[in-house]
Amino acid sequence: MNSRLEAWQLQGHNALITGASKGIGHATARELAGLGANLLLVARDADHLEQVRVELADDFPASEVMAFAADVSEAEDRLAVFDWIADLGTPLSLLVNNAGGNQPAATLDYRVDDWRRIFEQNLFSAFEMCRLAHPQLVQHAHAAIVNVGSVSGMTHVRTGSPYGMSKAALHQLTRNLAAEWAVDGIRVNAVAPWYIRTQRSEPALADADYLDEVLDRTPLDRIGEPEEVAAAIAFLCLPAASYITGQVLAVDGGFLNYGF
Repeated sequence: MNSRLEAWQLQGHNALITGASKGIGHATARELAGLGANLLLVARDADHLEQVRVELADDFPASEVMAFAADVSEAEDRLAVFDWIADLGTPLSLLVNNAGGNQPAATLDYRVDDWRRIFEQNLFSAFEMCRLAHPQLVQHAHAAIVNVGSVSGMTHVRTGSPYGMSKAALHQLTRNLAAEWAVDGIRVNAVAPWYIRTQRSEPALADADYLDEVLDRTPLDRIGEPEEVAAAIAFLCLPAASYITGQVLAVDGGFLNYGF
């Protein structure tokens, strides 16, 4: 195969994707499989995850598609994921930290357990998944990590301060690991989406007045699609992006030019 074509393919890669059964995670799984990667899918809902696994295996017969139900915000579940991978004998070359969550509220209304849970879901889980993946990623010539951040980690967004704080910290983790692990041949980048049409965003966007406000602050004047974030994630995974590390790529329809 032409070397430039190979740079835009992911054959020979094993990609672990968290939060893989819905939204951006599901779209990313489809995108990476379309580029030739084998998939290791992780999500909490075992039944739905299995449906997604079967769907992807049918749609991408050239890729091996495996799944493991786990909540990566739980330490025991994270260890179980990597025990599963060890048993499979399929060392990782790509890690997409997509799992996360939120509970929007005013800052003074959060209970300690509530905001700590947001940090566990969005930050500490990704931190530990990166650390657990490192011994496998370091063995591959084109290893990459992509963290799914948010524009709320870059400017004020009405998602609650703990969510924005956790995503800002995730962006900084991305930069730190990029510098620290470059010597190991591991690139680390992040994407920062604005409003994307997913199950999680539907309740907020169902408010017509709020939707108008969102669109008014979005130069492209529309809500993004999961596939558009997945395409950015896939690009950062590709050998074609081999000189890109430590970056936070906004997938925001131009939102950050305006703020909210």
